[in-house]
Amino acid sequence: MSQFYFLLWLQWALRVSVSSVLFAIFFSSIVTLFIYIKQGSVELSSEVIKALVEVFLFWFPLVWSVALLVALFRSLKYIFNKCVAGYELKLLECNKSDVIEVVGYGDLVKVWRRWFMLMIWLTGVQMIVVSGLMYILDTNSSIFDWFSIYILYLFILLSGYISFILLGGRCKKVKVKKC
Repeated sequence: MSQFYFLLWLQWALRVSVSSVLFAIFFSSIVTLFIYIKQGSVELSSEVIKALVEVFLFWFPLVWSVALLVALFRSLKYIFNKCVAGYELKLLECNKSDVIEVVGYGDLVKVWRRWFMLMIWLTGVQMIVVSGLMYILDTNSSIFDWFSIYILYLFILLSGYISFILLGGRCKKVKVKKC
């Protein structure tokens, strides 16, 4: 069973990572190109390229934050009805024990809300624990010097693993079945 959760999490983490990063690269590039064109499309020199890279690096974490939310919602659809290590997560219909064979985004809304709140709580607990450890171990710096969107992303990935284990117990519409 632990192999099932690990492999399911690994597939999910790969999907979330690739889709959110590609989305962020695409839209950050569009914003950078728009700014370049809006500024008159000056000839590309080393200074202009450096400025464009700075603009891209400014927009990337902002766009990635939004892209991550979209990727989290979209990725939940693909964890259901996939046989992984002899088990699969099944999404049940409301007030019935019938399995939804073709999971749509409309079927995910209630499950996603519960799962997302679980992820928020798990990520929050991780942040509190790490903040406490950093306060104890590194007294010379501010309490949140270590924090960035990239560290938050690692916390979200770790929360995803734990949330898949807890999802069947927290949400009555999700069951783990043998396949």
